[in-house]
Amino acid sequence: MLDEFIRKTIREMVGGSGPPIAFLTPKGDRGLFGPESIAWKVHADFISMMIGGISSLILQALHPQALAGVWDHSSFREDLKGRLGRTAFFIAATTYGPTEMANNVIEKVNHIHAKITGLDEFGNPYSATDPHLLAWVHLTETRSFMNSFEDYRKEIISPEEKDQYFLEMKSLGERMGAKDLPSTYANTESAITAYIPELYFGKRASSIIDLLENFPGNLMAKPFIKLISRAGFLNLPDWVYPMIGKTVPSYLERLAVKKSIHLIAMPVREALKDGVAAHSFRRIYG
Repeated sequence: MLDEFIRKTIREMVGGSGPPIAFLTPKGDRGLFGPESIAWKVHADFISMMIGGISSLILQALHPQALAGVWDHSSFREDLKGRLGRTAFFIAATTYGPTEMANNVIEKVNHIHAKITGLDEFGNPYSATDPHLLAWVHLTETRSFMNSFEDYRKEIISPEEKDQYFLEMKSLGERMGAKDLPSTYANTESAITAYIPELYFGKRASSIIDLLENFPGNLMAKPFIKLISRAGFLNLPDWVYPMIGKTVPSYLERLAVKKSIHLIAMPVREALKDGVAAHSFRRIYG
């Protein structure tokens, strides 16, 4: 009963339906990374991935040209669940999917990006195939996923494994069109801060952040969704808060949210234990 309620609540956030049977075949196909990769470990935890997903969307909204592509060519504002669901499937397919599935989804997204052009809110031209913008999206996602995993998974990851994750994800980012991506955590942080002069918190970004802060959902799912959303905001770098008109969260606030996340994480992880990662593991090892 509890497991089904949790799965229903998660579908309320990101969509999705039954067991991911598409990840069971073809037998022995290791996909792009394989089960020994750090990407398999980090991306397997739904809770920390959702938290990281929220914080990465906040960061991406602060770049006027990255935001313009979403603003002009996406149903993000009307269909937040659909957007998160598509992003979740992309991550699942490229991390855990068989090789053909992963290649197909990369090709599909690159094809969509080729059609996305326009002017940002300052009248500057943008293109979704711009390596500089693609790098911003990649950097903010990988940084957010890793930080959230370390904070909320309660699993020790060595500095070498941490850097290995960014090296693995670099290969995916470059297939999406980004160039000269960093291959370590430290260099990823440095690369992100180099974008600060390009960032802008205006009406567009404010509306996106307000949407994420007040994530839509039904009454039963609301407390869970609200907590995940709050944790996403706490997963931001400290320099972001003054930019978006918020105070840097206190130690006590961070601690309270972490304890709350740890309480709900156990039943959520139990409910999702036979998810994409488990199906993909069976594909490889039977």
